[in-house]
Amino acid sequence: MSAGTYSPRPGAAPLPRMIAAQTALETRMLLRNGEQLLLTVIIPTLLLVLFSAVDVIDTGSGEPVDFLTPGILALAVMSTAFTGQAIATGFERRYGVLKRLGASPLPRWALMTAKTLSVLVTEVLQIVLLTVIAFALGWSPHGGPVAVLLLLVLGTAAFSGLGLLMAGTLKAEATLAAANLVFLLLLVGGGVIVPLDKFPEGVQSVLGLLPISALSDGLRDVLQHGASVPWGDLGILAVWSVLGLGAAARFFRWE
Repeated sequence: MSAGTYSPRPGAAPLPRMIAAQTALETRMLLRNGEQLLLTVIIPTLLLVLFSAVDVIDTGSGEPVDFLTPGILALAVMSTAFTGQAIATGFERRYGVLKRLGASPLPRWALMTAKTLSVLVTEVLQIVLLTVIAFALGWSPHGGPVAVLLLLVLGTAAFSGLGLLMAGTLKAEATLAAANLVFLLLLVGGGVIVPLDKFPEGVQSVLGLLPISALSDGLRDVLQHGASVPWGDLGILAVWSVLGLGAAARFFRWE
């Protein structure tokens, strides 16, 4: 008896197709989650509209929207790459989803790649929405897109590494509490809405080393002041990216 050709043929799909399918699934799950939408879309949008329209915080000379928009873009990156990803991955780990996916034909590194791509897709949607709203409020950006892209990519890598590190080492409930607490603390003390020069000098030097401060200040230097490439802020984000992703790869527990 000769071997026949059967269709469908059992077996794993090509790796790029598996990654694309998992990315689409991760993105749909993220956008369908009400809490994640609150963090990634509603809160940044409300903050941008509220503080641009109401003169509550002294943002210096110029229009408030010109100061606020770069910080809100940085907040959007943090909310998706760090807070949202940490909480979602933490509960997937608790319920055994990661363990089962790790035993599937999809390699573990490919699963993390799909999660990262999902974060990037969500960030693109956030940035487009916030940019449209900022333009409607009278935003006048400056600078070049290359520097902005570098800042956003390194900021995403830094926050993604820290989020995965938290999700892979803490219990899900602890991750939920810690991620939301860090989000609130960095919202207040990361130069997103309140300028860093409003803090005491000793505190400024410490806050300036945080990834959210480097991202918001770097974006502000480019988009508000027309700087070319903010190398200092890029360096801080690069260090956080290496430390965060390296620690996540080393200490992440799948069970």
